[in-house]
Amino acid sequence: MSTTIAPVEAPAPPPAPVPRYRKLVRPALAAVSGLLLYASFPPRPLWWLAPFAFALFGLVMYGRRARAGFGLGYLAGLGFLLPLLVWTGVEVGPGPWLGLAAVEALFVAAAGAGIAYISRLPLWPLWASGVWIAVEAARARFPFGGFPWGKIAFGQPEGVFLPLAAVGGTPLLGFAVVLCGFGIGELVRRLAARRRVWERGVAGAALLAAVPVAAGLAALPLVDDGAEDGTTTVGLIQGNVPRMGLDFASQRRAVLDYHVKETMKLAADVKAGRAAQPDLVLWPENSSDIDPYANADAYFAIDEAAKAIGAPISVGAVVNAKNGDLLNEQILWDPKKGPTTTYDKRQLQPFGEYMPYRSFFRNFSSDVDLVRQDFTPGKKSVVFDMAGTKIGPVTCYEAAFDWAVRDQVKAGAQIISVPSNNATFDRSEMTYQQLAMSRVRAVEHSRAVMVPVTTGVTAVIRPDGSVAQKTKMFTADALVAEVPKRSSTTPATELGTLPEWLLVAIGVGGLGWAGTRTYKARKARG
Repeated sequence: MSTTIAPVEAPAPPPAPVPRYRKLVRPALAAVSGLLLYASFPPRPLWWLAPFAFALFGLVMYGRRARAGFGLGYLAGLGFLLPLLVWTGVEVGPGPWLGLAAVEALFVAAAGAGIAYISRLPLWPLWASGVWIAVEAARARFPFGGFPWGKIAFGQPEGVFLPLAAVGGTPLLGFAVVLCGFGIGELVRRLAARRRVWERGVAGAALLAAVPVAAGLAALPLVDDGAEDGTTTVGLIQGNVPRMGLDFASQRRAVLDYHVKETMKLAADVKAGRAAQPDLVLWPENSSDIDPYANADAYFAIDEAAKAIGAPISVGAVVNAKNGDLLNEQILWDPKKGPTTTYDKRQLQPFGEYMPYRSFFRNFSSDVDLVRQDFTPGKKSVVFDMAGTKIGPVTCYEAAFDWAVRDQVKAGAQIISVPSNNATFDRSEMTYQQLAMSRVRAVEHSRAVMVPVTTGVTAVIRPDGSVAQKTKMFTADALVAEVPKRSSTTPATELGTLPEWLLVAIGVGGLGWAGTRTYKARKARG
């Protein structure tokens, strides 16, 4: 009996090693997506780059594990936030800038982990956009009251998506940009896989990319710059400072004198017929770092300026309250009555206006003691009645916070004022980033927004978000403009935080669905 011996098969060759450069492709593309997102922000008018940044980000994240998504998201976050926040190190060196960017990039990393985790779900761009907004919501609140700088909405002061700010505020505006981008990315992925254009997945991806654009166009009727309650003539004073930098406080008398001088100059121009008589005048934050209640010379100088211009002035002052609190205060200064109503800044800037955990952070830098005394936050919204016009002050950093602006509008503000002091940030992009926020707020609440700044850019913003007038940086100047007064409210104003929480629910729901699918798959495998 013969025996047939089966031939022995040669062992399969080991898989070819993946070239090292290919392992670097995704990390490099993640960083590039962050850089593209940065490039979409002001002062560059490249708002349309943002969807393509998210298209690339989505392609990088698709099909990755959550842990890989975290790492790739961190690289994208650094690519975005390192250049965006470079102004934070202008005067204090690279340490605070690098530290802030490194911490804030962790939020983008968390978004990357979540987006990677749900990227295998049907309609994943929808759930992924919700995850991004959920992380933005967290970043706007934690730690130390949050840091919303760099919200996607703030890179959209113009363009097709902007009208959506009037519908659902900055969360809906940001959601639309992200959804459009992820939809584009999914469309590219499916077409690259040689799917037919008419297949359901391809059509669905195209729809997800197109709907946000269509929604922005549909919301255009909500953008209106008409004068519902008539108009008022507003004067904005940019006094400038003697020198840039952190020694701004040592120049405080000169800064006050500069703003008085520029107001007197405007009064002379009015008397000579070269400028219109303003009904009200707005000075910047810190235009009087000398407490006018405690210093008779400062009181007299401001009072003389108000009398000369013949109009009430909103003065930004640093005030020592009787109980010892240090306040960043807006004072309504009447030419006949003197100081009357006041508004105290409520959202203070950590590490700038107060020092959290001072003893702990002193271990890393002695610069913490540059903040000698912590400011005390205000407790309520206040609207100034200035010659019959209701002005809602939103002091500088507060413009980044949805609630701070919305509160003033709901309190009756017909015009929003954003007095600011950017003298410590040199000629960086910070001023233009902040100006973009004010432009978005104008559309969000259908209000004209006045932006008086110590060193520029001072601007008059129409309710449609366009800039009617603006100054140059680090020059003394004054603007006079006829500004529409409005009292109607947008859906965004009325709905408050509801759109944000609904969008957060979309992200959380997607994560829950992905978690359920993962659990069932593991259970089926035994």
